Amino acid sequence: MKLCRYGKNGFEKPGMIDAQGNIRDLSAVVSQIDQATISPAGLAKLRKIKAETLPLVKGEPRLGVPYVGISKFIAIGLNYADHAREANMAIPPEPIVFMKATTSITGPNDKVIVPRNSTKLDWEVELGVVICKKAQYVPEDKALDYVAGYCVVNDVSERAFQLQSSQWDKGKGCDTFGPIGPWLVSTDEIRDPQNLDMWLDVNGRRMQKGNTRTMIFGVAKLVSYCSQFMTLLPGDILTTGTPPGVGMGMKPEPTFLKPGDVMNLGIQGLGEQRQDVVAYPG
Repeated sequence: MKLCRYGKNGFEKPGMIDAQGNIRDLSAVVSQIDQATISPAGLAKLRKIKAETLPLVKGEPRLGVPYVGISKFIAIGLNYADHAREANMAIPPEPIVFMKATTSITGPNDKVIVPRNSTKLDWEVELGVVICKKAQYVPEDKALDYVAGYCVVNDVSERAFQLQSSQWDKGKGCDTFGPIGPWLVSTDEIRDPQNLDMWLDVNGRRMQKGNTRTMIFGVAKLVSYCSQFMTLLPGDILTTGTPPGVGMGMKPEPTFLKPGDVMNLGIQGLGEQRQDVVAYPG
């Protein structure tokens, strides 16, 4: 089951993707895709619906973030061994946890804005994990029971901001640094989150190519680990790290984004994103 929200920013309607990839209008069933919708009971209700019986949405409307109600945007750093090596950083003995500001969240195809004083704007294709029910001190062998589904995340990063101190958050939370979507794909469609191909192109050139099987810490470990230190609520999203190929690691010289660049990225079974990079309008 693939859920989405479509329409103008702030006026999105709930949708479901059918077998042909078309958007179907879900608004007669639910008024919003929110914490209740993505709860175990809410998802069980939606699974009874055949997408082809819903009204077809015509045209190609804007896609928003696939659900609302994100109280925490949690991120994991250096979670692919080959990415850690390209960043000249040691493989971490336990997950590196940081937060992205919820104000960074945007739709999957919305513009990425270069912030003021930015000099090292970078990309990171990542697997997003969406929580379906309250999670506290969850054992690893039960962790996937707390997952509603998965989505594509671009963990857009400003490396100069990020590396000014030991705290990464200020280089990760600028406006438009958190594209999510196009869909929230339920766990019944993604049986094994540790075997998904992922990729990212800049201006048509393949920069990142990887697979979630090379994560240092898998999805179950990360959900369990984070729940030991904070309560995870329905709708919270955990973005799980990126494979090699980021701009900071390019040889012989780093490569960074500038206005006019275009990013295309995707993950197997989860859809694709596209973002135009634009200058700050002020």
